[in-house]
Amino acid sequence: MFIKRNATGFADALIREAEGLKCLREALERAGVTTVRVPDVFHVDETTLEMTGIRPAPATPGTFSMLGEGLALMHRLEQQSYGWGQDNYIGLSPQPNRWSHSWGDFFVRDRLAYQVGRIRDHDVQGEFADILNRYGQKLAGWLDSACEHASLLHGDLWSGNALFDEQVPWLIDPAVYCGDREADLAMTEMFGGFGAAFYEGYDRTYPRSPEYGRKRDIYNLYHYLNHYNLFGSGYLGGCQRGFDAILRVVR
Repeated sequence: MFIKRNATGFADALIREAEGLKCLREALERAGVTTVRVPDVFHVDETTLEMTGIRPAPATPGTFSMLGEGLALMHRLEQQSYGWGQDNYIGLSPQPNRWSHSWGDFFVRDRLAYQVGRIRDHDVQGEFADILNRYGQKLAGWLDSACEHASLLHGDLWSGNALFDEQVPWLIDPAVYCGDREADLAMTEMFGGFGAAFYEGYDRTYPRSPEYGRKRDIYNLYHYLNHYNLFGSGYLGGCQRGFDAILRVVR
């Protein structure tokens, strides 16, 4: 057993995390995935989350491939709407949610605009807000046209949230919602990426779209904005690259 303490400052953070773990586990089961695991939750309250302990081991091409194939199978399950019915958290930040029939509108409003609204530097906030005000509707339309269907997303899929034991990969610390599957894949490339076998396994099972390269920086803009708001100017360059990617799409 592994015991996690709530150090976030949000009373319901561990409860939302437990709900996300349950959703991932159930989705993987529905997809018939047996080679990607999610910790079982034994107890959760406002202060403590008790769940399956994982004995970590180095990732191998085989376990990276399992992770890619399993994630692709989960992403192939079509969800009815975009968003989520419960607010949750992305790292140390609130993540507001709602249900929407438009992926683009949800991503622009509830992901990008929300984070831009939290920026404390008025000049930076004004610059980014102006781009969203001028081009947000066009961006939303393009994202809708480039998204095949709603998929359940892990939501915070960087390398620290995929663990490996000697046999299989595990997914931890989700920030779940339903959206474009390629938002999950984009984040895997933010901090060093996953092994090549991960992407080969994913593409063999559910190939990435021709638009993935253009969407990647736009989707990662959400995470760069969040990191900028949490940790400061070291992430501003990533934010600017994301807005440059938006301008290349909408102009």
